[in-house]
Amino acid sequence: MPDPVALLHVPALSDVAEYAYAATVEPPARLVFTAGACPLDADGRTVAPGDHAAQARQVMANLETALTAAGATLTDVVKTTVYVASSRQADLVAAWEVVRDRFGDHDPPSTLLGVAVLGYTDQLVEVEAVAAVRTGA
Repeated sequence: MPDPVALLHVPALSDVAEYAYAATVEPPARLVFTAGACPLDADGRTVAPGDHAAQARQVMANLETALTAAGATLTDVVKTTVYVASSRQADLVAAWEVVRDRFGDHDPPSTLLGVAVLGYTDQLVEVEAVAAVRTGA
């Protein structure tokens, strides 16, 4: 059965971006919307205060756990939004590289944002995702 997710690389746009510029979802598919995955451990503590990359690794582990609970995987992801609490581009890039690498060859469209503050004490990174999972026969 074909994958419901098609990632579109647009030749008319720069190939510098490390993600597809658009994605489509073909029926029949079930959409999965995640809350922002946060860099919290099992006890609810923020991991690695001050370390954008380490927090991004925890965020991606937590995102994968949430997707699994919904019957999805990273390769089902259609779109992500990556929030980084920093005004420094280097911090955004450090977090982005972890996110990008975790997805491997699957490069869904993504938005990377520098924000003033996130919800938990010492939180620097958050990632939310939309996934599509094939349904039916």
